[in-house]
Amino acid sequence: MSVEEKIGQLFMVQVFSDKGKAHENSIAKLITGQHIGGLIYSNGGPVRQAKLNNELQAGSKIPLLIGMDAEWGLSMRLDSTYAFPWNMTLGAITDNKLVEQAGRQIGEHCKRLGVHFNFAPAVDINTNPKNPIIGNRSFGEDRDNVTEKGLAFMKGMQSAGTLANAKHFPGHGDTEDDSHLKLPTINFSAKRIDSIELYPYRKLIKEGLSSVMVAHLNVPSLESRRDFPSSLSKHIVTDILKDSLGFNGLIFTDALTMKGAADYVENDVDGSNVKV
Repeated sequence: MSVEEKIGQLFMVQVFSDKGKAHENSIAKLITGQHIGGLIYSNGGPVRQAKLNNELQAGSKIPLLIGMDAEWGLSMRLDSTYAFPWNMTLGAITDNKLVEQAGRQIGEHCKRLGVHFNFAPAVDINTNPKNPIIGNRSFGEDRDNVTEKGLAFMKGMQSAGTLANAKHFPGHGDTEDDSHLKLPTINFSAKRIDSIELYPYRKLIKEGLSSVMVAHLNVPSLESRRDFPSSLSKHIVTDILKDSLGFNGLIFTDALTMKGAADYVENDVDGSNVKV
């Protein structure tokens, strides 16, 4: 591959199967012109998505990596599909085999649509009742239960041939802000984060976790640069996730259109502001 193709392979672009031909053509141009490596499907319908996915895959020189955010099943994004319980409900179940079965069923549904990665499970520990974005998407407030349920869900989904993704690293459970709208701050010590927020990742990685999604968070105890998103931090992504936790799978950022990343501004060498 050329340098341009290698760079293009690093990007996944959001696709909708309900936005018509102009949208579909714009995605096709990104595939052929910018050599993007993957697609993350959002709203639409299952049949329309399957047909569109076949067309886009056929037009790509390099096979596309296909993902979806389908935490509680395809109905999170698509009409006419089955909805499974949200994580908070699964977290209240005592039989982890049922959680594993739910993960497997969701994995089978994803695979039927040609989806390689489901960006699930969320393993954020819901320790802040004021959290505006995690809430019912978490298995609960207890790190051990969250870990057990996340592991069961991961094993079930990956047994169906759909790869799992643990999120939102290093932990979005104890925030009072939504990273879609601004950069939330995690004001805990590195010791506390290691013992609580990172605990599920450590366990899932040992059991064969395929990928991790890094959140857009300001974590002063882990990143010395002020208001520097965790998704851009070498220390958080490389030193902690890859080196300390020993993760060697795929690493994704959360959506780069989210304000937690998109609004980041750094000072250039001449003191002017540069938006990245």
